[in-house]
Amino acid sequence: MFHPPEKIPDLISSLLLRSVDCTSIPDWFLNCCRSLCCTDVSQSTLLFLCQGTLTMLDWQNGSMDLSGEALLLNIVHILFTLSSQIKESTLELFLSRILASWTNSAIHVLKSSSPSLKNSLNGKSSVVGRLLEYVYTHWEHPLDALRHQTKIIFRNILQMHQLTKEKSNSEVSGLAADHFICDLTEGLLRLEWHVKGKYTCLGCLVDYIGIGHILALAKTIPSQILEVMGDQSLVPYASDLLETMFRSHKNHLKSQALDSTWIDEWHETWVSPLLFILCEGNLDQKSYVIDYYLPKLLNCSPESLSYMVKILQTSADAKTGSYNSRGALGALMACLRTARAHGHLQSATDTWRNLVSSARIKQGLIHQHCQVRIDTLGLLCESNRSTEIVSTEEMQWIQFFITYNLNSQSPGVRQQICSLLKKLFCRIQESSQVLYKQEQSRSKHEPENELTKQHPSVSLQQYKNFMSSICSHLFEALFPGSSYPTRFSALTILGSIAEVFPVTEGQVQAVYQLSHDIDVGRFQTLMECFTSTFEEVKILAFDLLMKLPKTVVQFQDSEKLQGLFQAALELSSSTKPYDCVTASYLLNFLIWQDVLPSSLFDSLKTQQTACEDGDKSAIVVERNTLMVIKCLLENLEEEVSQAENSLLQAAASFPLYGRVHCVTGALQRLSLNNLQLVSEWRPVIEKLLLMSYRLSAVVSPVIQSSSPEGLIPMDTDSESASRLQTILNEIQPRDTNDYFTQAKILKEHDSFDLEDLNVSVQNIGASAEVKGKERKTCDVTAQMVLVCCWRSMKEVALLLGTLCQLLPMQSVPESSNGLLTEEQVKEIGDYFKQHLLQSRHRGAFELAYTGFVKLTEILNRCPNVSLQKLPEQWLWNVLEEIKCSDPSSKLCATRRSAGIPFYIQALLASEPKKGKMDLLKITMKELISLAGPTDDSQSTVPQVHALNILRALFRDTRLGENIIPYVADGAKAAILGFTSPVWAVRNSSTLLFSTLITRIFGVKRGKDELSKKNRMTGSEFFSRFPELYPFLLQQLEAVANTVDSDTGELNRHPSMFLLLLVLGRLYPSPMDGTYSALSMAPFIPFIMRCGRSPDYRSREMAARALVPFVMVDEIPTTIRTLLAKLPNCTDQRFRQNHIHGTLLQVFHLLQAFTDSKYRLNTYFQQELADVAVCTRAKLWLAERQNPCLVTRAVYIDILFLLTRCLDKPTKGNQPAVECLGFWEDVRRIISGSELITGFTYTFTVPGLPQYLQSLTKLAITTAAVAAQAGEQAGNIPISFSQLLESSFPEVRLLTLEALLERFSTAALGLGEKGLPPLQRNMGETFLMLAVKENHPECFCKILKILHCMDPSEWLSHMQRCIHLTPKEFLIWTMDIASNERSEVQSVALRLASRVIAHHLQMCEETRDSVAPTLKQWVQLVVSSCGEHLPTESRLAAAEALTSTTPFLLTSPHPVLGLQDTLALWRCVLTLLQSEEQAVRDAATGTVVTAMSQENTCRSTEFAFCQVDASIALTLALAVLCDLLQQWDQLALGLPVLLGWLLGEDDDFVVHLENTHQVEDYLFEKAEINFWAETLIFVKYLHEHLLRLLSTSSRRPLSPESLRHLRRTASEQGHLLSQLFRELPPAAEFLKTVEFTRLRIQEERTLACLQLLAFLEGKEREDTPVLRASDSPAEANQFTLAKTETAH
Repeated sequence: MFHPPEKIPDLISSLLLRSVDCTSIPDWFLNCCRSLCCTDVSQSTLLFLCQGTLTMLDWQNGSMDLSGEALLLNIVHILFTLSSQIKESTLELFLSRILASWTNSAIHVLKSSSPSLKNSLNGKSSVVGRLLEYVYTHWEHPLDALRHQTKIIFRNILQMHQLTKEKSNSEVSGLAADHFICDLTEGLLRLEWHVKGKYTCLGCLVDYIGIGHILALAKTIPSQILEVMGDQSLVPYASDLLETMFRSHKNHLKSQALDSTWIDEWHETWVSPLLFILCEGNLDQKSYVIDYYLPKLLNCSPESLSYMVKILQTSADAKTGSYNSRGALGALMACLRTARAHGHLQSATDTWRNLVSSARIKQGLIHQHCQVRIDTLGLLCESNRSTEIVSTEEMQWIQFFITYNLNSQSPGVRQQICSLLKKLFCRIQESSQVLYKQEQSRSKHEPENELTKQHPSVSLQQYKNFMSSICSHLFEALFPGSSYPTRFSALTILGSIAEVFPVTEGQVQAVYQLSHDIDVGRFQTLMECFTSTFEEVKILAFDLLMKLPKTVVQFQDSEKLQGLFQAALELSSSTKPYDCVTASYLLNFLIWQDVLPSSLFDSLKTQQTACEDGDKSAIVVERNTLMVIKCLLENLEEEVSQAENSLLQAAASFPLYGRVHCVTGALQRLSLNNLQLVSEWRPVIEKLLLMSYRLSAVVSPVIQSSSPEGLIPMDTDSESASRLQTILNEIQPRDTNDYFTQAKILKEHDSFDLEDLNVSVQNIGASAEVKGKERKTCDVTAQMVLVCCWRSMKEVALLLGTLCQLLPMQSVPESSNGLLTEEQVKEIGDYFKQHLLQSRHRGAFELAYTGFVKLTEILNRCPNVSLQKLPEQWLWNVLEEIKCSDPSSKLCATRRSAGIPFYIQALLASEPKKGKMDLLKITMKELISLAGPTDDSQSTVPQVHALNILRALFRDTRLGENIIPYVADGAKAAILGFTSPVWAVRNSSTLLFSTLITRIFGVKRGKDELSKKNRMTGSEFFSRFPELYPFLLQQLEAVANTVDSDTGELNRHPSMFLLLLVLGRLYPSPMDGTYSALSMAPFIPFIMRCGRSPDYRSREMAARALVPFVMVDEIPTTIRTLLAKLPNCTDQRFRQNHIHGTLLQVFHLLQAFTDSKYRLNTYFQQELADVAVCTRAKLWLAERQNPCLVTRAVYIDILFLLTRCLDKPTKGNQPAVECLGFWEDVRRIISGSELITGFTYTFTVPGLPQYLQSLTKLAITTAAVAAQAGEQAGNIPISFSQLLESSFPEVRLLTLEALLERFSTAALGLGEKGLPPLQRNMGETFLMLAVKENHPECFCKILKILHCMDPSEWLSHMQRCIHLTPKEFLIWTMDIASNERSEVQSVALRLASRVIAHHLQMCEETRDSVAPTLKQWVQLVVSSCGEHLPTESRLAAAEALTSTTPFLLTSPHPVLGLQDTLALWRCVLTLLQSEEQAVRDAATGTVVTAMSQENTCRSTEFAFCQVDASIALTLALAVLCDLLQQWDQLALGLPVLLGWLLGEDDDFVVHLENTHQVEDYLFEKAEINFWAETLIFVKYLHEHLLRLLSTSSRRPLSPESLRHLRRTASEQGHLLSQLFRELPPAAEFLKTVEFTRLRIQEERTLACLQLLAFLEGKEREDTPVLRASDSPAEANQFTLAKTETAH
């Protein structure tokens, strides 16, 4: 024990300060701790000495004297010093914890400390300043634990400051006079909301001072925080801060209030912004607010729910929402859903009965906005009690929802639907167990749950009926031609049902079992899901089939079984890449269900007898897998032999990769560690490896070629075919290590002579045309060869990786259970090395990398030492090969080093992370040394390789924080490499630099290149990478010194771009310039000098980079300084480059200042007025005295910025004198500009377009301000009409854009007072412009403006202005819509439709005048609805239909003939089935308008509701059928609708002819609609026609027309029967497209025949229609079950 104890603090202080007096220290201490007394003590020793001191000494209860207080201060200074030196993440974390511990000790000491210590630790002291700097520097550190320590430190700083204040002050006066807290609060509020540390510190401040002071400074802070909740990375921080704030505010208000009125203020502050976000916010923002903020708010104040519901209910009818807005209904559903999920609603019955009506629920389930539908479904499915009974109403609504919401294009929506329904099924399962217990107990008492008042058996039966109905609907959704979203949703939900209601064993009672509802037809439906081109559907179908008991799997006979197996084998060698995936799933299904054909086992009787021992099911699967792999290997061996003779034949007829894919798929599903037939597997595995190497040898010449993508000509003529063999012989790599040293020249004998080749034309031509067994003649293309080769390499790599990962290795040669020998593993490693280092095709080496990673991971865990050392040996070998730069090396020096980075990445990423990562450290050291600049030209290739490898390693997220210590060195190498004279080095350096930017600042999350989300404070950046501070400063100084020579010579510094790019992503820390040692101020003068660069882009980047270096409150001073540097008009010598660079810096600084938080302060206006005065001093730069148009343009841009922000003159209000003078100067500039006097320039003058645009923007602003102020036209420098008469299209275009914005705002009713008087009467001007304008963009803008204006304002002037009658103008507009390009065409169509709607709305005379042109308009709309047309054309057609719906589509007295009216309705139905969501939403608007008319609002129950396109389709048909009855046109309309049903407009006969003539393309090239489902349309049309005919009082068709329709349908049915018979066996797998098309047409024909039979008064079964006996496909047991169309 050290005596006396009072001297311990002095001793420790001397140890920390390294000033130990050894004479005053006991000998025992010197003997034990001599190393501590040395002057050279390690950082970690000092760190833990501080920790021990803080832990072991007693800092409480005033036990420390002055020496202890001195020790406390010494410790913190040591910690500050260590903070700037320690960079290892582990020690950094320790330091943060020790620093937090120090603040705790300081709090204890301050409770009874001396005044001197309080002065040293108050808010304004240097220690607290350094602590705050540490917090600001580390509050966004990548380590979460370290960020948490900064929160503790900040909170303790506030407590320390509280303890240092005078206790005499009252709390209120103390807060008002506490400058430290006020400055701290204001500083934090000024920070951008993307800074995560801001939220934590504000939360601590709220706990310390309450919310009142913060709300007084920033009243809108709740809305500001809610605005940023669209960013997922900020959501947790924002929601926690909001919770802290509203809880504090609630407690504060409750403590001061005498009654309950305080809640109104609380609601206004916290609930009202929430409701606005829920109604109007974007999708992500609302989702995060609902998930994070709303539950916390309701938990804090459950009574607020009724307040929210009351407000939303009253506005639900007015704010119905749309496809991009949820409206009040969506907000209501979100609130109710959250309340129910968190237990704030007593029961579902209360919800429906008291809070929301049944009609609202149904509206929510089919609302146009996807999130409203999801929230409504969540309201039904989610509950805080898992055993809550599902009510009958809920079950009905769920069925209604599933009917219309399976076909959702959004993956996120599909996942939410499936997840919510799974929650519902779990509720059903768990509540059913409660009901079973109640039923068994036979209790005479009423059940406790209100929802179970009925007998439990009744509820259980309802459950069974509900689940059976759901499954029936889901299986019906798997009809022929159903879309991918529908199949994905249906199969996922069925899989959830099978999982939630498993096959029960024993006494467990199950309310439902899926297997009970699976018949042969539904089983066949699942099987045919394997034919989908989407693998997710195959996976879901396979998993669902595997969950079913084997008794469900039924096959009719062995012949069908053999056909299915043969179909799988044929698909495994198909030229379509997705066919082999289908084959793999088919084979796996046959294997696992033990239904392989018996012929496969004829020669394997011994294996079958061995199956009787051990686990029967496991060994059966193993035996089946073995037999299938043997069969595939036999076929593959034969095909590889043929490919060795002719790769072209293999590529065209039997690409090899399919067989390998099937082998891999079979192995992956087998447990290879517990094999029973080991002796049988060994030769198979050996044969597999040899076959893989043979296959790879066949295709590797193409993959390793210098240009594998275009190896074989696409032409198939004889001359091109004759050159194939020569090209194949010439494909040796030409980008090896001698790429940069000598040109690759073809050897003399490599050149070819066409005359010599003519001899072999016939032979080579035969190799280009393949004729195989049962295969048609195919032409070989380069695409076929390349796909065959790289996919083969891919499958081989995956197979070898799978073998390494799954197969047990032989630890010793005589091992009985191992399947892979050590030698085989080494061979696999050598294979991967060869192909990763030599392949040129990215697809090949990326997949080889995947397989190689599996191998390296296994080797690192292998107990065999020699195998464990292999990755290290391979790594050293490749590094040596890279360093030696041998020209004979086959390493690829182009294509970003091809597979070399992948090879090294795989070796390093698989290194165990718990070790020392020695391989990574050594490799990074080697690569960084190679990547540095060198004078040796021979080292260029190693440098390129090193840069490319570094890029791959920095991109690898698996290396995590272990790669961060090398970021600084990597950045240096990239910046210096950019100065290399060799292009390849510069290119690789640029790619590395881009990766480092992402690694440092994060993945780009916005469109803005310098997004605030991807930035960092300068202090944080340089504290994490301190080596870059002197490096960047030195490099920037070198750039600035050479950027502009006195002689005026052009001198570009290559690294300027990279330097400015890095610096532009930094921004000042709140502490920058006060306590920070790494201040950003030294960079500012150098960045300003970079603005003198002769390169325009560099000057612009320097201006952008300067902005973050200047604090916001220093911007006005900096601007004035820059403006003062500009030359006067009397100066004789000046450079325009210098002027331009300075003006750009002023412009960007001013732009940042006007966007800042100061904008609402009086300080802001005063500072801007001062800046305006300075600009007036250099006003000659904007006038003709300045000959350079580029600098004039930038100066005018500065003036334009000022005009937007300075106080504007308005009626009865004149601004300050300085501003008034500024506005006078602006008017004088415009009056004296070329806009008034005319131009003498041509477009060859530099900067003229830019100058025109800047000047026009300023003139528009001036004219708009004058118009708002009510000035006379004579006082305005230039009017809009004068601008529109300019001869320069740039001037007209900008003016038209400004006017279009104003007219659009006025048309939507968003303007405050409508249009100014000077802009109201411009209809004549626009009409005259429209006739004479020849610039396409300007013409388009003019038409848009006319469309926005009320036609009554300008139609009456038409004949006087442009001498056209309304009819002639309409024809002129439609001619434009017919002939112009798509954008002008769509605008003209909208305008024509607006004019037609206007005329039809007016009197009879005007209606009759346009009637003759309506037929042309109908044809125009019909031609604009094609699926092949641009989206804009179809949107215009939908808008045209919506605007004319009340007059043409739903009018009680149709203006058009029935055929034209039905053609328009057909357009609506077509657009409703478009693949683009935007087009469907626009067409839905047409249907909503149609349902909302007086004569149609009773046709459906969803009039005036915003509905989704999926239900809008059936609603449109309902309205149309109702209108046919109203018009009394059923007899004429019914044949047309039956034609739609039969598909006459789809031209089925042409499709059939094309089916026989179609070529086999490698990939489909036709336009495909992945959303539309033909049979859904057929189903809806059939339903409505049947209902229409059932309610019709008389027969609508004559017997003659009925017979004609019946004959047409019957002929089509017989044609279908013939075509079905022509299909091969298992056609659903081998001819999927043709089979599906025939099945769809079959359903259409059956639906039509059924309606015709109904019209004849006959029953369906008496009608001689297409029967199963007529159609082989019907007899085929794998045919899909028919869609139910009878009702």
